[in-house]
Amino acid sequence: MSKNLVTFKETKIDLQFKEANARVVYHKYDSIWHNLTLVSFNERRNVLSTIDGLRRVQHVGNVFFPDELSRQHMTLQKYEQVTKRLPKSLGLKRSDFIFLATAVNMEKIAVCEKTFGDFHVCCIATAGALNNALRMGVDAGNWVEHKTCMTPAAGTINMLLLTNVTLSCGAMARAIMTATEAKTAALQDLDYKSTPSPLIQATGTGTDSMIVVSGVNPDIVIKHTGGHTKMGELIGFAAKTAVTEALKKHDQNL
Repeated sequence: MSKNLVTFKETKIDLQFKEANARVVYHKYDSIWHNLTLVSFNERRNVLSTIDGLRRVQHVGNVFFPDELSRQHMTLQKYEQVTKRLPKSLGLKRSDFIFLATAVNMEKIAVCEKTFGDFHVCCIATAGALNNALRMGVDAGNWVEHKTCMTPAAGTINMLLLTNVTLSCGAMARAIMTATEAKTAALQDLDYKSTPSPLIQATGTGTDSMIVVSGVNPDIVIKHTGGHTKMGELIGFAAKTAVTEALKKHDQNL
């Protein structure tokens, strides 16, 4: 990162996953202190993001936007501005960094790692679902993109999913499905109800996001990450455990 980076401190996230340098960075943006989880690799990796799509980058992140920053950047135009300026303020190239956004402080992250043989999966999650929980296929969506401004919601479940083996594009896409099913299982086990339909269980929130990072091992290429596969099992267990812990850290301490 740039020597001109304005930080208060960095807190290392200790991982068994030695291919990644993960830390919580405390940073000032537009005179407002916030923090983010920043995960860096020695080389660019194939990454699939529910926000940015398929990219090849060296850094991924999950950014906490406090109330002051969220109100300041609630329009689409302003959000696009912050996505362009934030990487530069961190000393990173926009083309080499993608990130998720949340109203959950990074001091409440949860981490779960699962290993089997040569396979290793790490999930770093933040979660809040008290005011934004939905049941997909039941609850209505009221935001029409490009026509109105979406009001920021406090509840979001974000996951950074890291793997040490090479995932095909299809395997990365399926990993999002597998991790999403695991997230829903976590919500069901904790008995979260839909915010607009409080008599039925929630399946997620309206703003959940995920980044899947492929490994670079050319000798192990995974094409299947569904529930019947060992890699799918690891992804599911890591995601469910991390999301469960993250929900407890944030929502049960409010």
